[in-house]
Formats: sequence, structure tokens, C-alpha cells
Amino acid sequence: MGIRVLFIYPNTYGMNMFPPAVALFSTLLKQSGHDVNLFDATYYQTSYGVDSDGTKSDRLNVIPFNPDEHGITLRTSDCGEDLRAQMQSFNPDLIALSTTEDMWPLGMRLLESTEDFIKKNNIPVIAGGVFPTFAPDLVISHSLINIVCIGEGEEALVEVCRRVEKGTKYEDVTNLWVKAPDGSIRKNPISEPVDVNQPIKLDLSLFEEKRLYRPMAGKWYRMLPVETHRGCPYTCAYCNSPDQNTLYESATNSTFFRKKRIDLIYKELKHFKDDVKAEYFYFWADTFLAWTNTEFEEFCDMYSDIRVPFWMQTRPETLTEPKIKRLAEVGLHRMAAAIEHGNDKFRAKILNRRWKNDDIIEALKIPHKYGVQFSVNNITGFPTETRELAIDTIEINRQIDSDNQNMYAFAPFHGTPLRKLCEEMKLLSYETITKALTDESLLDMPQYPHEEIQGLIKCFVLYVKFPKNRWQDIKKAEANTPEGDRIFSELKQEYLEKYTTPMMLSEPNKETTNVPDLEYGVKLTDKS
Repeated sequence: MGIRVLFIYPNTYGMNMFPPAVALFSTLLKQSGHDVNLFDATYYQTSYGVDSDGTKSDRLNVIPFNPDEHGITLRTSDCGEDLRAQMQSFNPDLIALSTTEDMWPLGMRLLESTEDFIKKNNIPVIAGGVFPTFAPDLVISHSLINIVCIGEGEEALVEVCRRVEKGTKYEDVTNLWVKAPDGSIRKNPISEPVDVNQPIKLDLSLFEEKRLYRPMAGKWYRMLPVETHRGCPYTCAYCNSPDQNTLYESATNSTFFRKKRIDLIYKELKHFKDDVKAEYFYFWADTFLAWTNTEFEEFCDMYSDIRVPFWMQTRPETLTEPKIKRLAEVGLHRMAAAIEHGNDKFRAKILNRRWKNDDIIEALKIPHKYGVQFSVNNITGFPTETRELAIDTIEINRQIDSDNQNMYAFAPFHGTPLRKLCEEMKLLSYETITKALTDESLLDMPQYPHEEIQGLIKCFVLYVKFPKNRWQDIKKAEANTPEGDRIFSELKQEYLEKYTTPMMLSEPNKETTNVPDLEYGVKLTDKS
């Protein structure tokens, strides 16, 4: 007979694509006979988070796109009232909240808007994602959260639903923290990583048609996210993949980083292309080129039968001419390369990234040789960083002919090694909730104050593109004053006239701390 499960996905316009985790869970639950529904906050004017009103303000590194295309308009109704109405109509037996750290406050706001309904009907609420995985105590302390999923949730969620259906207790289900009525918490062990090579189709029927569309280089595409890897073999200190690997190694003596079989990736791509009419694929692996040479060749041979344009992200040290040439032949359209910082020593010591600048610059000459457009990702505001060190990030970007370059404030998400450093340095408390990487810096350091971080981010692309004899004017434009705003406005107009081209990037934002979904327990670019 099954139960009714309502997923709540707190998200704002311009942030995450449709969550493949929720689509996967829906498939699994429906296969078990349960009824699934979704409340997606993406198109509500929530006045929360970046781009929640559909604007791009001073982001000079994107080409404008029309959000009204494909019926993509923001709702004017109240999201809390609409959620209440959906709950009353659907009458869920279980609520599942899939949340990133930066969207946690919005998720709580949504739940609290229906608190009386949830409590009156005694509906259990389970929360999962990277933030619940690495800060479960903060999550379960909320009065409306009964269950927290730590790590992957495919098996745990299915088991919880089975027990709710049978009316039996679920406090011993692995991967879960369960809060009893008296407030005590049972903390269960973590199961081994799930088998990512089970052939399961994502349930896209759960989402509105417009959720399948995303802008890329100023053009809208019917775009589908595709999983090729889960986790990452690298150990970047600003990412939660290292702690994810450590969590599973210590708890299960197994490896969290896994790769999907090429034949299963092919089946999914073929389904998306032929049945869903995908126009673009978004490979969201942290490091897409984390293949063996044999796996890479198998992928390219397979994709030669797909030939739908695609985007990927990878590390500069994984780039070679043969690989980019081969990918370009089968459909690579755009890519993102993560540099993050331009000082060799700082990047190695603080970020645990050890490739040299000269090698990065040489590697990033490759994409354009084969007609591949690319963006470069950069971060500033790291703990112990100074403005002088941040200028090195500008300098390396000036030596790279990228189609797009961005700089965001460091986001100290829970579950990242640098979060622990920030707490040890008393730059923030454990309880502090991190905002999106596209928001302002949370850190205010004596050697690199908050206003300097924000000023450098604001003028980053101006420093990269304008000659150095203009830097004095750009420095004035950093100031958050009427005079600074006037100078910035003038420089912005000059920049748009000289450097904007139709090929500039307008790609989906991605957190730099893995894909932030319930069952993955991991990051885009993040993801938290």
C-alpha cells in the first residue's frame, strides 16, 4: 500500500539545478510502492540568498539571459502558504528535507511556516545532505527535525519508509540519528557505500518542465545533470570530499570515491537524449577527468554515439592535448578549471593543491587549441590570506586566456578541513551557518578585512582585463561609497563595451564543495 512522502527542496533562483538525488529517491520509493510529492522553492521570491529575484547585478563575468524564456518566471505567491496547501492536500506520512548548508535557514523557514500542521499530524521529518552529514548535532537540535541522515541515504530512506508503512520503530536504521520523544538521540553506525552501478532511472516526473532548462553562454538549453563519479580522489582543504572519504574509511573501512560503469552512463545518456530530449549535459563530477586512460577512452568511444554538447569541470593537472582533442571531437562545449588561488606556496600549504603556476598556465592553453571554451574558478578570503596573496590570483588569471574568470568569497562549509582551521583560529564558531559562496565573506581577519575581500571580489574581472596603469582607478572602485560606486559604474560600462562577447559564460552556479544532495552526502561548485 505504501506511504506518502513529501520532499522539500529549499533552493533559490540561479542556484542549483534540479536535484538528481531527489529524483533518484523518488524512483526507489515508487518502486517500493510509496507515493512521492515535491515542494521545490526555486521559483519563489524568497528574498533569501543570491539571485533570488532573478537578477545578476554586478556580476560582470556573465552574459545576461532572459529568465522569462520557457515560462521561467518567479512566483508571486507566498511559499509558506503554498507549502501548507500542498501538505494539506497531499497529507504526507513522512517529510524529507534535502538541504545544503547555505539553504538550511530557508529550509527551516519553510518547515516553521507549517509547524502547527506538522506537529498536529505528528509527521516525522528527516533531513539529509552534506550539512546534516557533517553537522548532525546542529540539524537534529531543531525542534521539527526527528531524523538526520549521515552519508548516503538510498538504503536508509527506503528502510525508514518501509517501517513507517508497517508501523514499526526505525530508531536502529543505519546512517541515521534518531531523536526520541524525550529528546535523547540514538546515533547509528554508517553502512558501506551503496553500489552506484545499479541501473536506476531518475524520476523526472517529479519536477516542473521548466526545471530542466538552464542558461549556458547566454542561451537556454534543456539540460540534464549526469553522475559519472561519486566523491573525489583529491584532498582539497576547501572541499568536503576529504572528510567524506575519511568518514567512510573510518566507519566502514571502504572507499567513498566510486565511478559508474561506462555502459550504465551510456544507458542514462541515451534515455535523456532520446526520451527526455536533452539538448545539453552537465557532468557534475568534482574532477571529471579522474579516469584511468582506459576508462577515458571507453567514455569517449561511448559518447561518440551521443554527441550532445556537454560541460565538465576538472583540475588543470588532468588536462592533456590528446584528452581535450578527443573530448572536443565527441561534444565537449565548455569546461571549468579550478585554480582557486594564484600563489604556489599558499595554494600548497593552505589549500593542499600542489601544482605549479607555470604548469597551470601551460595546461590552460590547451582548450582553445581545440575550440573548447573554459572558465577559471578562483576564491579569496581564505584563513591566513592577505590582500597581497590575493593579488597573485589576479596575476595568474591575467596570464590565462579564459573565456570567463570568477572570484568568490571562501565559504567555510562544515565538513571541510578549512572550516576546522577557521574554528581553531576563532574566526567563527561551530554554530555559524555558512552562506553561499556567491554571497559575502563570513570572515573578517585583521590582515585581510571583510571590506577588502568584498572590494577585490567586486573588481576582480576589472583587475584581470584592464591594463595595470588603470589599477589605481580600480582600487578606488572597490570602496563601498558613493564615489566608489560611481567609479565602478563607469569602469563597468567600459568593461562591457571592450570585453563582453556573445561567448561569455552564464553557467549554473556550483558550490565548490560537492553536490549538495540527500543521498550523496557530499559537494558545486557545492557545492555544501
